[in-house]
Amino acid sequence: MPNSSSVNEFLLLAFADTRELQLLHFALFLGIYLAALLGNGLILTAIACDHRLHTPMYFFLLNLALLDLGCISTTLPKAMANALWDTRAISYQGCAAQVLFFVFFFGSEYSILTVMAYDRYVAICKPLHYGSLVGSRACAQMAAAAWGSGFLNAVLHTANIFSLPFCQGNAVDQFFCEIPHILKLSCSDASLREVWALVFSIFLAFGCFVFIVVSYVQIFRAVLRMPSVQGQHKAFSTCLPHLAIVSLMVSTAMFAYLKPPSISSPSLDLVVSPLYSIVPPAANPLIYSMRNWELRDSIRTLLEYTHLQQIHL
Repeated sequence: MPNSSSVNEFLLLAFADTRELQLLHFALFLGIYLAALLGNGLILTAIACDHRLHTPMYFFLLNLALLDLGCISTTLPKAMANALWDTRAISYQGCAAQVLFFVFFFGSEYSILTVMAYDRYVAICKPLHYGSLVGSRACAQMAAAAWGSGFLNAVLHTANIFSLPFCQGNAVDQFFCEIPHILKLSCSDASLREVWALVFSIFLAFGCFVFIVVSYVQIFRAVLRMPSVQGQHKAFSTCLPHLAIVSLMVSTAMFAYLKPPSISSPSLDLVVSPLYSIVPPAANPLIYSMRNWELRDSIRTLLEYTHLQQIHL
């Protein structure tokens, strides 16, 4: 049986077999990728350039935009290249890099969303202590913890997976190197270490999910006790974009990983996987800018300034 040392490349699952559909998928992915780059790039630039947005909430949003760019850049460019050049191959090192960076960015993003829930909880439920609990130093420490935990989790999974012998060929039933599909290629008795690592990650993710839910229960209680309708609306407006992003990310990931085996198939996995790996990074800028007038105003000012600069040139 072949082992990991004899596997030089993996074969990813193609979205289409005909050349016309491959080119159509390339054009669609290119449009989504450019939209994600533009949306997240505008958010990064607006927050960096506008001093009014130099607050903890926007600091965490800046981190979220960076992670969105990293997450979508890990999977989509390779999928576009394969569709354009009519190939399925990805090198052994490239596959390992995809696993490392996708787990890193995805896990860090989930941690940042958890931190953002804490930020909203303190801002609404303990406004008098907001400056001391969510100061600049605390923000930097929480962001570093989120990025660090994502990196350690990614290194753990990558090291475990790519130390396993692969006995089931090299065809990955997914459009990128995803952990469950890579594990299917390994020897079952040798994958116990990675199974325990996955169990640990699931418990960690569940803990973050419970923290977010408990935070929002407290937030909604505090908001409903506000005497002013205007105050309630303002509080909800700062929470709804974050809640929408968490709901989108968690629901699509849960459907992808927790769907019953009876309905699981390569075709369904190929349709579901973009819902959590591609759609959230592209949709997050739109979700946040729709409900946030400060961010919209800053982006509009930035675009007008850019337009004026081009006219003068």
